[in-house]
Amino acid sequence: MEFSSGRARLKQARLAGDRRELYPHSLQFYLEPPMENISLAEFESFAIDRLKLLKAVENLGVSYVKGNESYKTKLEAELRKLKFPYRALAEDDYEARRKDHISHFILRLAYCQSEDLRRWFLQQEMDLLRYRFNELTDSLRQKFLEHINLSFEAVSEDLKNELANELCTSTPGFSMIKVKEQMFYKVGLADAVDLFRARRVFIKDGFAYVPLKDIDAIVLNNYRAKLSKALALTARSLPAIQSDERLQPLLNHLSHAYVGPDYSVQKSTGKISLDQIDALSVKSFPLCMRQLHRALRDSHHLRHGGRMQYGLFLKGIGLTLEQALDFWKREFIRGKVDADKFDKGYAYSIRHSYGKEGRRTDYTPYSCMKIIMSNSPSQGDYHGCPFRHCDPELLRQKLQAYKVPPSGIAQILELVKGMHYQLACQKYFELTHDVDDVGFSLSHPNQYFTESQRLLSGAREVKKEPTKSGNSQHRSVSQESKNLSSAPTASSIAAAAELEGLEAYFTED
Repeated sequence: MEFSSGRARLKQARLAGDRRELYPHSLQFYLEPPMENISLAEFESFAIDRLKLLKAVENLGVSYVKGNESYKTKLEAELRKLKFPYRALAEDDYEARRKDHISHFILRLAYCQSEDLRRWFLQQEMDLLRYRFNELTDSLRQKFLEHINLSFEAVSEDLKNELANELCTSTPGFSMIKVKEQMFYKVGLADAVDLFRARRVFIKDGFAYVPLKDIDAIVLNNYRAKLSKALALTARSLPAIQSDERLQPLLNHLSHAYVGPDYSVQKSTGKISLDQIDALSVKSFPLCMRQLHRALRDSHHLRHGGRMQYGLFLKGIGLTLEQALDFWKREFIRGKVDADKFDKGYAYSIRHSYGKEGRRTDYTPYSCMKIIMSNSPSQGDYHGCPFRHCDPELLRQKLQAYKVPPSGIAQILELVKGMHYQLACQKYFELTHDVDDVGFSLSHPNQYFTESQRLLSGAREVKKEPTKSGNSQHRSVSQESKNLSSAPTASSIAAAAELEGLEAYFTED
């Protein structure tokens, strides 16, 4: 992959002849890397959009049963919004297919750097391919199988009629009529081991007779093997990429990026009074900030990690520099710090966080990813994510004290057990605001505050549904936890920092 101006890329595309020959199908196994020139701006844009897509795939995969209508509707909406291919073999989606191809390889570079990153990337890409493959019609599935050169022998009509009774008996949900209508393939038993274990396929002479509707399991196993090997090979090539000073910082950041708003500028700046903070902490603060606020009120002090996490959050919800200085000073002098010591020892760091001292950097509030993955709290600290860093029993007691119902506490603890810390916080939002569907994917404490205020002020519609014993949309907690063993969440990825100000990286002189 090379980098040049947009004009050069367009010229190369015009010289390429029929563009559909380059991407004959909207699905692919990404076997060949892109060879065209792209600009750094396009590199950035493609990478961020695919990262948003994969994070949406992850969140939807835990929040909904994969393959149900809600899951498919929401994932298609993400594909449309981010301009990725969502309808197979549409003739006018060359740019979407090109973006899909290039962006996959960019993130492959970013996510090949550790075993945890490779595992996460592999799972999300597989879930994305599964959704897109299952959206194909039978004829398009056949064309795709030919496109990726999978050597599956189609069962002849004569042989299918001969084995019709066995195929009908061995294939769940198939009637004799459906057997005659459906195309079957002879697949080596090693490739169909998952179907064999689930007793969903007819076996004869070392071959599995797989209906077209179940061929996705075979395709996904093949894709997993190829992508897993490609990620390992890419990791070996990293030293050559690390020598490029433009790309290495970007790729490091992408592997654990936060891609939402940075909440550095708020329309509510100056509109929140200090007298409101106690009430807001109960109604609209996420658990991490509510914990910090309570600790500050009780002990009249926070260590540096807590001051940074909580101070930037307060800045994000609208506290001015003057208000922040007043707030922290009032609280600290109620403890063991006198006014003079505060002015000399603490006021500077507050002004620094507002960009008024030092390098004049205007610091942004911490995202969930940063809180979860960096600077773990030690004894006497109150920063961090309670769902990630708190002992489960202490977390249970804390939730009980905050009047979370026992059934809700059990759901939260199951999500915590599965390392879905942000989803546990999202469940906490639902329980404390009495809604069934928050309607957003939580990724930032200030997002939690903003959505809470919108909901409480009536600016946001409440999505409250009647309680049903078998909710078809949401996965039960036990179902959620079963899906976690093979795919770590973003919060479990071993990384030390996050991407904040990615766009600024490309706009600096």
